Amino acid sequence: MDIAALSMSLSQMNVRQEASVLVTKKAMDQAENNSASVVKMLEQSVQPHIGRSVDLKG
Repeated sequence: MDIAALSMSLSQMNVRQEASVLVTKKAMDQAENNSASVVKMLEQSVQPHIGRSVDLKG
């Protein structure tokens, strides 16, 4: 194998690896955003005043 072909092959592998890393980072960022949205939604759904007391009059 000549040097030029080897160099091109290594360059292509580097580009593929960088693209893979970027896609993985993007997926991780999206997952983090989704989990933050779920946590926020759960925090808003909590109603601490419900169930604290029982009204026995009536």
